[in-house]
Amino acid sequence: MELCFATNNQHKLDEVAAWLGDLFTLKTLRDIGCTDELPETTNSISGNSRQKADYVWTHFGVSCFADDSGLEAEALNGEPGVNSAHYSGSRDTARNIQKLLTNLSSAGSRRARFVTVFTLVLHGVEHQFEGIVEGQILEEPRGNGGFGYDPVFLPDGSDRTFAEMSMVEKNAISHRSRALAKMVAYLKEQVK
Repeated sequence: MELCFATNNQHKLDEVAAWLGDLFTLKTLRDIGCTDELPETTNSISGNSRQKADYVWTHFGVSCFADDSGLEAEALNGEPGVNSAHYSGSRDTARNIQKLLTNLSSAGSRRARFVTVFTLVLHGVEHQFEGIVEGQILEEPRGNGGFGYDPVFLPDGSDRTFAEMSMVEKNAISHRSRALAKMVAYLKEQVK
């Protein structure tokens, strides 16, 4: 079965391909001739994921899936949430982290969670799969790995931030991996 992953990010593509094995032929946006900038204009992570997958299905008629992720801080009413990638007004990671730490400096709670939602549109029928990792935001960054807010996010049950873990360790417990595992299990049921 052919499936399009609504991304051109090779790292994401390789990660998903490893999970899917050879049951599926994975295509990128480029592979299906999509050079459009996919819309992400909703006010929720699940909404943006849905919007991207629906766009590919509507405009290209290809079964596909898309994902969106964000960090939600409890004391900030879920911020940065859907705006995680450009929380500071730019895509500069250091500035985004600094804004988060500044906004949490007087907060009573440092609880937060990472959320990923995959939306699968399979032959026109939509399914969503969510992965969540609970944790807290540290007062200063630790570690050099990962990306985004990983240096300040300490997952529950760990003494290391995502940025202090190897990619294999992080992927074993990450929000993306949890959502992806649910979607892959569903897809494998469809081809039995």
